[in-house]
Amino acid sequence: VAAPSPQRELGDQYTPPKGTIRMSSLVRTITMLAAVYVCYAAIVYVRQRAIIYPGRTIRVPAIPPVQVVPLWVKTATGRSEAWFLPTPGSGRRPVVIVFHGNGEVIDFLPEQMEGFRRLGMHVLLVEYPGFGRSEGSPSEESITAAALASYDVVVRRDDVDGRHVVAFGRSLGCAAACALAARRPVVALILQSPFTSTRPFARRMLLPPFLARDVFDNRAVLAAYDGPVLIFHGRFDGIIPFAHGRELAAVARHGRLVELSCGHNDCPPDWAEFWRVVGDFLKTELR
Repeated sequence: VAAPSPQRELGDQYTPPKGTIRMSSLVRTITMLAAVYVCYAAIVYVRQRAIIYPGRTIRVPAIPPVQVVPLWVKTATGRSEAWFLPTPGSGRRPVVIVFHGNGEVIDFLPEQMEGFRRLGMHVLLVEYPGFGRSEGSPSEESITAAALASYDVVVRRDDVDGRHVVAFGRSLGCAAACALAARRPVVALILQSPFTSTRPFARRMLLPPFLARDVFDNRAVLAAYDGPVLIFHGRFDGIIPFAHGRELAAVARHGRLVELSCGHNDCPPDWAEFWRVVGDFLKTELR
């Protein structure tokens, strides 16, 4: 006769199967990682404008230099500054509206943009809201508003030929130049180190593209823009990859890409050659 099976005492603990323990540990790990990712995404979403617009922390003198003509424009976010640099001579001249990169202010640009004046063009340097002496805070909406208001002011000047307005942008400034060209008559676009939109940068940070608050869809603008587009881009650009410039030149109706042997912050590597190419382009397009 078989002996009776021992009965489990009331105080005995139940030990779950090993497979169940492993599954429970995996669920806890996944939950923890998901929580960390959500926190990371939330922080980047809230702080993304601080990342995109670092130039707003640059300190500038309270008074602009005497060799520029300050123009103040009003937008919904307050007053924004622009500097008009007239080219020598009389009569109405073409004007190039210049938009700088995200780590710059207009105070850095007069000497760099002197090449346009040597080509016989007036220059308008547009500051972004929240940068330099301008009021407000930067965003896609406020930067676009400042660009439009600056355009509307400068084309009313007696010494400006409003039929020949060129928009030039560098890095982030390419987005402002494109936004302007989508909403006002611009005869040509010159873009240095442009990007297709900010969505690819969200993916590069392991975030879904819809979290980009300021999209700046330059690709869509150039696909619809009917004027000539000259694009400069460094093949070794580690901030805005060269593929962005190549894609924009391909979708533009009248696009030309100039490949440069440089990165992002050392672009262009040869300013004399840069101005030669720009001069040839403008002589053709401003006839």
